[in-house]
Amino acid sequence: MKEVGGGEVLAGAMAGRSALGRLLGLTATEPAAPGPLFLDFKGVTAATASYLRESVGTYRGIIRCRDSHYYPVIANPNEAVRDELLELSRARGDVFLTCDLAEDGTVSAAALLGELEEKQQLTFRLVQDHGETDAGELMRKHGAHEKVKHATAWNNRLSALASLGLIVETRQGRLKRYRPLLQGV
Repeated sequence: MKEVGGGEVLAGAMAGRSALGRLLGLTATEPAAPGPLFLDFKGVTAATASYLRESVGTYRGIIRCRDSHYYPVIANPNEAVRDELLELSRARGDVFLTCDLAEDGTVSAAALLGELEEKQQLTFRLVQDHGETDAGELMRKHGAHEKVKHATAWNNRLSALASLGLIVETRQGRLKRYRPLLQGV
């Protein structure tokens, strides 16, 4: 993000929109398989909420609306960037997936930044626990306990989590399967 944004301090809505254009250009070609796209903030000392809203927030929205195989993850945010992301998530009722990313590609300290609604949090945890699942499976295993009468409720929750880029959605014919984007969140 330091290169995309042009420096250590990333500030302002206009600069964020410029970075958005560069991000979209860099990811115009889809990968063969779905997976994380690390937006690495290593070397960025500060990023304002307006910059993050116009770049990272808008980018994730565009990418996830087009059913992309890219799932943006905020990597290596320092405390100042994390604070601005948290402010942004509170203002928008949003959640971002963050992690530490080592030079060798090793992911650690994966976490959600922001708060999911209670039922979405439960569904997110169940996907993490199951490893891979679908709405029908969640209905069979947890529907009675959660007082859910139709798989549609599970499907809506899973779809919402996938649109936030927090879990990976894959299609097998008409069936949609879901798996964690990053383990240990």
